[in-house]
Amino acid sequence: MRGERGRNTSHFGGDTAKGFDMKTKVIQSRWFEYDHYGDADVLHERTEVLPPPGDGEVTVEVLTTSINHMEVFLRNGKESTWSDDPWPRRSGSDFAGIVVAAGPGARFRLGAQVIGHVRTGAHASHLTVPSEALVLKPANVMWEVAGALYLAGATALDTLDQLRIGPGDTIVVSAAAGGVGSLQTQLAKHRGARVIGTCGDRNFDYLRQLGITPVRYGDGIADRIRRVAGGPVTAFVDNFGKDGRELAEELDVPESRYRSSADRRDVELSLLQEDADSVAHGTSQLERLAQLAHAGAFRLLISGLYPLADIIVAYEDLAHMHSRGKVVLATRPVTTYRTIKAREIHEAMTGGYAA
Repeated sequence: MRGERGRNTSHFGGDTAKGFDMKTKVIQSRWFEYDHYGDADVLHERTEVLPPPGDGEVTVEVLTTSINHMEVFLRNGKESTWSDDPWPRRSGSDFAGIVVAAGPGARFRLGAQVIGHVRTGAHASHLTVPSEALVLKPANVMWEVAGALYLAGATALDTLDQLRIGPGDTIVVSAAAGGVGSLQTQLAKHRGARVIGTCGDRNFDYLRQLGITPVRYGDGIADRIRRVAGGPVTAFVDNFGKDGRELAEELDVPESRYRSSADRRDVELSLLQEDADSVAHGTSQLERLAQLAHAGAFRLLISGLYPLADIIVAYEDLAHMHSRGKVVLATRPVTTYRTIKAREIHEAMTGGYAA
């Protein structure tokens, strides 16, 4: 998988395959948590020695983890009814790293490179998780991509599975340049569907590079979609959350093949459940994503890469832009980068802050 800068190299400093003391018995983890609802500045770092992994568990040194909009909603209280977890609470669900300790009966050896998922707590330097929540990382999938796969990718797969997208379909995906939308479009195309992505002007070239037909938001959008579709639109996925249902009805999309932003929310929250069936389903989807990434079925743009310590800055950046692809946090020394944002261009031109 190629990174945001188009190179088959990681932005990590040093060799990630070295420097792991597999005999270390005392593992100290640092993670981010919060003790009340609020913006990103309620997050604070905590450090603690982890107990040894139990039966079937492994401890993973996290190399990369990503941030998702759902984590913002859980932290700011918008989804307060979903969780009754005691305070303080942790954040993060996607991660990738290396197994540094294994309990009895664990299915992964020391040194295994893995991709995983947790209900919460992935924004950490180390995690102890059940083997059932992990899959092996393909050697050709970069760490930045691996650590950003789970929630966005599994949401995309679940949605396309529900809609039974395949050859002969013409599907419209709104907010097509975002983390979930860009994966939905590419995976639908991989299944043989014709894919139309709605977006703003600045994302036209990006979607074209992915092989997706872009259509501009705004008045007359239904006519623009009809012109490029060349036939009936058979499915519609709304990631934008505004006027999606009305547009789908105007395009004569069957109700059974429409998915709203509220449906996406439900899918994402279901992927964060920790009962055995939910974990097994999430891991199954993660295995599919790993193999699809290995095969080059999609490209995941990393629009920002930050040290874990800069998690607040990363979330603030996410809040002020409509990002392409994914924003990733790394626990080891990295070369921080961000793709240029429309708000920064506006600030440079006006000399002020663009809200």
